[in-house]
Amino acid sequence: MITNTELEKKGNLFPSKLVSYEQNGDSICFTSENGVQLIITVVRDSMLRFRYATDGIFENDFSYAIDEDQSHGYSVLDLTEDEEFIWITTEQIKCRINRVDMRTAMFDLEDQLILQDELGFHWEESFEFGGNYVKMSKNSMDGENFYGLGDKPTTFNLKGKRLSNWNTDQYAFGKDLPELYKTIPFYIGLHSAKAYGIFFDNTFKTHFDFCHERRHITSFWADGGEMNYYFIYGPKIAEVVTKYTNLTGRPELPPMWALGYHQSKWSYYPEAKVKELAAGFRDNKFPCDALYLDIDYMDGFRCFTWNKDYFPEPKRMVEELEDDGFKTVAIIDPGIKIDEKYEIFADGLEKDYFCKRADGPYMRGKVWPGNCVFPDFTNPEVREWWADHYKTLIAETGIKGVWNDMNEPAVMEVPGKTFPLDVRHDYDGNRCSHRKAHNIYGMQMARATYEGVKKYIFPKRPFTITRASYSGGQRFSSTWTGDNLASWEHLWLANTQIQRLGMSGFSFAGTDIGGFADQPTGELFTRWIQLGVFHPFCRVHSSGDHGEQEPWYFGEEVLDITRKFVELRYQLLPYLYTAFYQYCEDNVPILKPLVYFDQEDVQTHYRADEFIFGNHFLVCPIQEPNVQGRRMYIPRGRWYNFWNDAVIEGGKELWVDAALDSMPIFVKEGAIIPKYPVQQYVDELEIEELSLDVYYKNGKQNSVYYEDDHDGYDYKMGLFNLRSFKLTGKSKEIIVQQHVAGTYESNLKTMKVTFHGLPFEIKSASVNNEDVSLESIGYDKESNTIILQENFTDLRLISE
Repeated sequence: MITNTELEKKGNLFPSKLVSYEQNGDSICFTSENGVQLIITVVRDSMLRFRYATDGIFENDFSYAIDEDQSHGYSVLDLTEDEEFIWITTEQIKCRINRVDMRTAMFDLEDQLILQDELGFHWEESFEFGGNYVKMSKNSMDGENFYGLGDKPTTFNLKGKRLSNWNTDQYAFGKDLPELYKTIPFYIGLHSAKAYGIFFDNTFKTHFDFCHERRHITSFWADGGEMNYYFIYGPKIAEVVTKYTNLTGRPELPPMWALGYHQSKWSYYPEAKVKELAAGFRDNKFPCDALYLDIDYMDGFRCFTWNKDYFPEPKRMVEELEDDGFKTVAIIDPGIKIDEKYEIFADGLEKDYFCKRADGPYMRGKVWPGNCVFPDFTNPEVREWWADHYKTLIAETGIKGVWNDMNEPAVMEVPGKTFPLDVRHDYDGNRCSHRKAHNIYGMQMARATYEGVKKYIFPKRPFTITRASYSGGQRFSSTWTGDNLASWEHLWLANTQIQRLGMSGFSFAGTDIGGFADQPTGELFTRWIQLGVFHPFCRVHSSGDHGEQEPWYFGEEVLDITRKFVELRYQLLPYLYTAFYQYCEDNVPILKPLVYFDQEDVQTHYRADEFIFGNHFLVCPIQEPNVQGRRMYIPRGRWYNFWNDAVIEGGKELWVDAALDSMPIFVKEGAIIPKYPVQQYVDELEIEELSLDVYYKNGKQNSVYYEDDHDGYDYKMGLFNLRSFKLTGKSKEIIVQQHVAGTYESNLKTMKVTFHGLPFEIKSASVNNEDVSLESIGYDKESNTIILQENFTDLRLISE
């Protein structure tokens, strides 16, 4: 019997009183009497980083999440002290450190409390694995609400929830599951009309409690690693999201075809079936840009191979599809079949590139090919090796995009459905177990895929998709929410999850429209399409086990309605592409929940059905069967009903009619919306006339339109145009001014401008400060439409 040893459970441990502190540039290191160290780094005037070491020894400062290419800096760093506290003051915030126990508190410059420690940092020794369970608890302010944390399948406002992060293959997942496919340990707190963010950059299994266990306490903790988090001050939610996205990295602009409608199924094969599918879209004049090949295109599910019985000449097939306007996207999973005759297995084995167990054997697990080994994507050599294999798919066969699945990593027929925790990883030279690497495995696979596709698709832009990811994964890939279910509840979840991802820095996201598992009714499929066309990534995908999910499968009525909405998406592609430009350039999410749009209106704090699409559209999907409309909240301001131009004053809830062929869509007054003609695929037409829908406002409003050649990298050399529109509305006059910045030679020759809601009859006009006749600008009184040269700078329409 062993007694009174250090192996005895000690429970929670805490820092003791502060004994010293020292400033070194942008960082201040605080040391407690019991050896705990806290380093606070001023990243920006509105962002502080907190790192704790329980024994005074910090881990190597390495993060997969942080974008090292982004510049940071601050204007002010003042360090002061009094008998009780040490104070760090920047140009925007104050941080107070208690001398007694090193607890911290954050204030704005008016000394309003933003966030303070309750127990603060504490830890518990892990005798099973070594290291510590690291913990943090904060006081929650009265009326505080919480948002973010990626694509958790739960209510949008996280108050009262307890959730965790452990990337998990969740087939037909249910509402309120604590863990799903992604780990984005970032949340936003909002109280007193002021917002802040917490990014807990720890890749171990992490946990978050938003006033669930204790009513006024929020906490976060991890099963290992460091207590390492960033405090991000707004005070606007928009500022918090932008700063977090900047910290973890912005993506590059995708090719426009990636924003079109995509069709997928597990699986479309053989070639004749794929050709039949392509013909179905073109025969039904249903726009579509991409068709997907799931695992059955491979030879025995071996990555980077083809089943020649199903696809005897894949290059020819891919070329023929592209001639008809279809890009081909192929799936790649991480599992490599154990087969000595399989070149990738033999090569990876020789190079020692596969994950191993703690005692040396390779990590083996069953997935679609049978027994497999798995590349260690946390090794930079392995990522480069993996990237090079895309030459066969991309450069030689002509595949235009790659879809990574099963990369949580998912393993069949084992407890937990993933790698055992003792599996070892390189972790870019910071060797560790799977406990630390699990949540970033999928992200690093997506990174290797992105680098490979980018290398071999050049000079075009890459398009990749991943199911699993970690914070910062938006730099490498788009994403979707995984294996959902054909149910009305999952339609509701789809709406919430994509809004949440946008708030979490990951805008290029969508769902399996119609549901992956089970079969939707025609009504559910229609309502899901109506929502999906307003998601940044728009793809129908299903398991195929329960029936077909092509739009024509559900009959003529559903076909006609879904075609109408997909055509609307194609008309709005220049508007959506502009929103992507603002996301990639300025870190602005493409979908904006109502609380993001107007956080001062408390009515928005618990609303999740409605969202802002881009900057000017208000969208609210129908999420129940057998209804002809719904109640929804119209945020403050004046809004035009998209279908009939009726003007509604916001700040209230109301009933909106929406038969099956409609849905509630509104446009903000003052908006100028660029639109294309309907195309069957992106760049089918050479567009020489752009439509502009102008929504009258008594006042001023700005809008923008971004244009380039829709693919390639010329835009990075300045070959793009950013057209800024300024609307000024008066009781008897409307002025539209255009400023064009950029050097892109557009195909546009004219703009067809349609005015909505003018309170007067147009009697005269001037263009570029010269009076013109209404006939010379093609004025159509019935539609309130005129035609202008694309380079006009000033338009004035007057009632006198």
